[in-house]
Amino acid sequence: MTTPDRAEELHERAPLSFRTAASDLTTITLDPGVSYQSMDGFGASLTDSAAAVLYRLDPAKRDAALRSLFDPRQGIGVSFLRQPVGSSDFTATATHYSYDDVPAGQTDFALRHFSIAHDEAQILPLLRRARQLNPQLTVMGTPWSPPAWMKTSGSLIGGHLIDDPAVYDAYARYLVKYVQAYAKAGVPIDYLTVQNEPQNRHDGGYPGTALPVPQEAKVISALGPLLRKVSPRTKILGYDHNWTTHPGDVATTPAGEDPETDYPYRLLASPAGKWLAGTAYHCYSGDPSAQTALHQAFPTKGIWFTECSGSHGPDDTPADIFKGTLTWHARTLAIGTTRNWAKSVVNWNIALDSTGGPHLGGCDTCTGLLTLQPDGTVTRDAEYYTIGHLSKFVKPGAVRIASTSFGTTGWNGQLMDVAFRNPDSSTALIVHNENDAPRSFAVAVGARTFEYSLPGGALATFTWPRGSFPVPHRITTEPTATASSPGAQDAVDADAATRWSSQAPQAPGQYLQADLGTPTAYTKIAIDSGDNLGDYARAFTLTASNDGVHWRTLATGTGTGQLTTVTVRATRSRYLRVTNTGTSSSWWSIADLRLYR
Repeated sequence: MTTPDRAEELHERAPLSFRTAASDLTTITLDPGVSYQSMDGFGASLTDSAAAVLYRLDPAKRDAALRSLFDPRQGIGVSFLRQPVGSSDFTATATHYSYDDVPAGQTDFALRHFSIAHDEAQILPLLRRARQLNPQLTVMGTPWSPPAWMKTSGSLIGGHLIDDPAVYDAYARYLVKYVQAYAKAGVPIDYLTVQNEPQNRHDGGYPGTALPVPQEAKVISALGPLLRKVSPRTKILGYDHNWTTHPGDVATTPAGEDPETDYPYRLLASPAGKWLAGTAYHCYSGDPSAQTALHQAFPTKGIWFTECSGSHGPDDTPADIFKGTLTWHARTLAIGTTRNWAKSVVNWNIALDSTGGPHLGGCDTCTGLLTLQPDGTVTRDAEYYTIGHLSKFVKPGAVRIASTSFGTTGWNGQLMDVAFRNPDSSTALIVHNENDAPRSFAVAVGARTFEYSLPGGALATFTWPRGSFPVPHRITTEPTATASSPGAQDAVDADAATRWSSQAPQAPGQYLQADLGTPTAYTKIAIDSGDNLGDYARAFTLTASNDGVHWRTLATGTGTGQLTTVTVRATRSRYLRVTNTGTSSSWWSIADLRLYR
């Protein structure tokens, strides 16, 4: 449990037990038989600045900080790092650098000056120690800029990659040499992108490159065959930018140039798409639903969430910063990205000092997982806990499984969750109470349930080992629906954060009808009113039909709480209708209508 007032910070509460009884509370229902993406890991970036901050500590304190981050038992088990390839805005040196810097006006197409010596001082020793502490660590590389001699600006800051086949070839070989050099140094690279934020044209005083889709595609097409030969473990990800094109990036698009607001779609559809494992996203514009939209368009390609920094206003107190970061990151990143197909959740800096630095250009209000204070102590920020609620309990290779979730990334004051099955078949369920008031709820797995109450704004992870919980098979059809009031489709969209409602006090004759598309066999129906307290049908009738004209009664009953589950004799029908036969001053809502065999 972690609470916004810091009364509990990843605090382990007393264990509880499942029971064989239903609950009248809002019920989070897990369906382990329905699975989604596998997970690579959770973490941040060990930037040049983060390394410099950690090296201000004496060796014992530095190792204690690393253990708190990477050790799966003594720490939170950070399992994914996204590493800058060369300099970024979070650079502790006096000048920015790449791995192949030559005097202005010179070139180095043979890459004779390539060297990762800068990283050998602090970054690579920390990465090697991180891999010792967590051997399952995944490492991703991302450049903020190619070497300056490859660019139209002649600088690491600003400009485009020079549109020349020899430059595309040289840049591809540069990235391959980075992968090989890091592997030789004991840090294999699992994923690689070719440009951080390719649409970010702002001159923020730090490395950056505008890389339109045709240019990124050319780099990837040159890089793919080379990587396949020398480092087949290293997969390429595209884009590495926001959920939607930032308005500022649209506004800075040069006259006559396309702002490419559908950048990841174009890239995946290009010839370079065959070399891509998928797409990487950031959090600074749009929302995580963009990930699901891309997944639906390219279902064989993966989604990785790779950057988001905590930040704050000039007048925010430490308490404000912790609460705001915890609650936003909980609903948007920890749960929002993973419920939208992300295989990773990665913050920005893993450690900074109390001034939000050191940095060379760029963000001056960013926060990390750890902060080095002026007195030499190391404190843990909200990001440490939001990542920890995932990384400590959701292991690499875990698979997300279906669970009903009622909250939204835009905040609706309800309960939000995501569930995973680990490689050892244990389960991890992460739940966030978006409301400022305490909320009680139940968790159901088959016929087993437990009840719990979360403080306002709290984030909690529940885990239980592999067990013999018989779970009915959920039928995952895509029905259409009609009803006595508008919005019927929201009851059958497999999203409990949306709902159909009667839009009036309950009265006999109100109904919801689902068309399953084809005659379908089922034995159990779940009528889930979600987290809209009191909106359950006081009395109802279930009827079925194969033609939509002739109906037979399956069951009648009364509701007593938010989830009503009805078991019927084995039935096969195309249509299913739920009709309200009771009265109440409450509206009648159905957030999720589910069928089981």
